[in-house]
Amino acid sequence: MSAQFPVARPRRLRRTPALRRLVAETRLAPADLILPLFVKEGLAEPQPVASMPGVHQHTLDSLRKTAHEAVEAGVGGLILFGVPAVKDAVGSAGDDPDGIVQRALRELTAELGDSTVIMTDLCLDEFTDHGHCGIVTADGEIDNDATLERYASLAVAQAEAGTHVVAPSGMMDGQVAAIRAALDGAGFTDLPILAYSAKYASAYYGPFRDAAECAPTFGDRATHQQDPANADESLREVLADLDEGADMVMVKPAGAYLDIVRRVRDAVDVPVAAYQVSGEYAMIEAAAEKGWIDRERTIDESLVAIRRAGANLILTYWATEVARRLSSR
Repeated sequence: MSAQFPVARPRRLRRTPALRRLVAETRLAPADLILPLFVKEGLAEPQPVASMPGVHQHTLDSLRKTAHEAVEAGVGGLILFGVPAVKDAVGSAGDDPDGIVQRALRELTAELGDSTVIMTDLCLDEFTDHGHCGIVTADGEIDNDATLERYASLAVAQAEAGTHVVAPSGMMDGQVAAIRAALDGAGFTDLPILAYSAKYASAYYGPFRDAAECAPTFGDRATHQQDPANADESLREVLADLDEGADMVMVKPAGAYLDIVRRVRDAVDVPVAAYQVSGEYAMIEAAAEKGWIDRERTIDESLVAIRRAGANLILTYWATEVARRLSSR
């Protein structure tokens, strides 16, 4: 062979779509995807979220319909966020047996049974009138330990309403231990915890706060969510949550933190989730609407990148759409 020609020709395995599929190192499946859903008390019809095209605040009826569509598409799970009609300083609606999340849980579990995994976000920001993730003291600080008591109560309320997994997202110190103890004490020893272990104080959450109506009325959440500048801290948080009884761990956001996803994946032997958050969703939708990017290719590439970084599970607002597309290939 002439020395002027290459011996190795990696392009041979890229020649056709069938070859590329055959040798793909990373595979995305519908069951890898989890669909976030918002249910709002008092709605007569579903309300579009202006900053998240295609996403709605649901009524109980439209929530059931959307959940059925996700299950039929093969989506692996759902995660539920609630918007109550009345909020107060301690988030009383969060553990009210007749609160919107508990009502939605009872309806979804009755209809769907074990055909999917129904998860519940466990935090106070959706239920408090100040929009913070915990109990606020007179001087405006978040009282970590008083907040743990509320989280424990929310966990039991969600368990009694039928959730399959609780997902604490408040980033309070000791939250997993407090929730595990409360669940075990109430007889829910088999209920798993998906801990938002590496959750950053990110600018990518803006549209979510529109959807969940939980923007803080003062200050921010930098005292409990992680500093975007830090990476080693994530592993300390993850390992602490596992020591306290977490069964799965999550990195949030996903796209700007793929290095954290990989570090966590390499460090632990439990399922790792990553949340493709509202800002990531909104940016792609906005750019696609302008015609600046190919929408479907960009969505698929963003999800494959998260999977390639090591996430077993991906929370994404495109879960149903992408699951249908994957199933048709």
